[in-house]
Amino acid sequence: MLAAENITDADGVSRRDFLRAGGLTVVGLSGASRASSIMANSNRRAILILMTGGVSQLETFDPKPDAPASIRGPFKSIETAVPGVRFGESLPGLAQRSNRISVIRSLNHSAAPIHETGLQLLQTGRLSINGIKFPNWGSLVASNLPSKNGFASNVILPQLLGDTGVATYQGQQSGVLGDEWQPQLATKDLADEPEYIRRMYGDTDFGRLLLKARQLVEHGTRCVTVNLFDSLKDRITWDCHGDKNCGAATLFDYQAKLCPEFDHAMSGLLDDLSQRGVLDDTLVIATSEFGRTPHVNENMGRDHWPLCWSAIVAGGKVAGGKVIGASDTSAAEPLERPVEPGELTATLLNWCGIDGAAQSIIYEQETIPLVPHAPVAELWST
Repeated sequence: MLAAENITDADGVSRRDFLRAGGLTVVGLSGASRASSIMANSNRRAILILMTGGVSQLETFDPKPDAPASIRGPFKSIETAVPGVRFGESLPGLAQRSNRISVIRSLNHSAAPIHETGLQLLQTGRLSINGIKFPNWGSLVASNLPSKNGFASNVILPQLLGDTGVATYQGQQSGVLGDEWQPQLATKDLADEPEYIRRMYGDTDFGRLLLKARQLVEHGTRCVTVNLFDSLKDRITWDCHGDKNCGAATLFDYQAKLCPEFDHAMSGLLDDLSQRGVLDDTLVIATSEFGRTPHVNENMGRDHWPLCWSAIVAGGKVAGGKVIGASDTSAAEPLERPVEPGELTATLLNWCGIDGAAQSIIYEQETIPLVPHAPVAELWST
């Protein structure tokens, strides 16, 4: 039985009693299975880097250099270290390291095209049902595996998501598991880093966040979620509508700031983990809650598009230099091997030794698996 903690509210009703009264029971791994997971995966950790706002696939990991200008956008693509694989021209560092990276080009979902649905699907594996909040992937790991070295098992940086447009669940809480497994926002103070290490990541918010993530997993935190932006309001983010009323960033902000800073920070993280000998133990996924429209809009931006987008995956002994799935000629829809966001949730859990489909709740006599997806097995195939 997973924790449905005995915290009592002001009316003297415990959460466990509330869950029972509401017809909801949380069911988990057996003790033997849990012990086996702990023994097999004691050194494994995972970092999910949320490119909050919805990053354009066409300007990053799935450019279409032969498409009309209205689709390909104003910028060029570049060759990578993997023959036949091209990235956006603002990602030269990751292009050089592409032989250590697997690219997924066929992420998609059919839910409402708002940030919050994608954030739920990506971080919990499914959408809320009848007000039931499913747990963040790190909370599920933390509820099954103990913390190490006195550090929190599950940390979100720099803080929980704030305003992303719609006031609904964003997938960053422990939900039905109970408050005992809420993600932590602060941990012990960590030592300062030498100047050459800080330069690897860059003197930017992205760089500082990814350096902090590396420090945490090195010290024993199992799961780190990095919100590259913790809100989308009144700031330049990946949400590039080009319209000051709903996302002021344009594709030119990608070129001038967002992509170069991400490229520097992400390249530094992969190099740093590798040099410290912990990259094989650390699964790193970077993606967003959806992609952007295949056509550039009148404001030199792109709008919400959940039908196709990309992710990059590194570390964790994944097969680098690989492309999983493919999009059509305008990066509008998957052409091969569609991948649902929940498959990435399952991948993160599986790396940490947790079978999300084996964890379930019973609601109104129906058994509902917490994460009804299988991991992306192709990441490890040769």
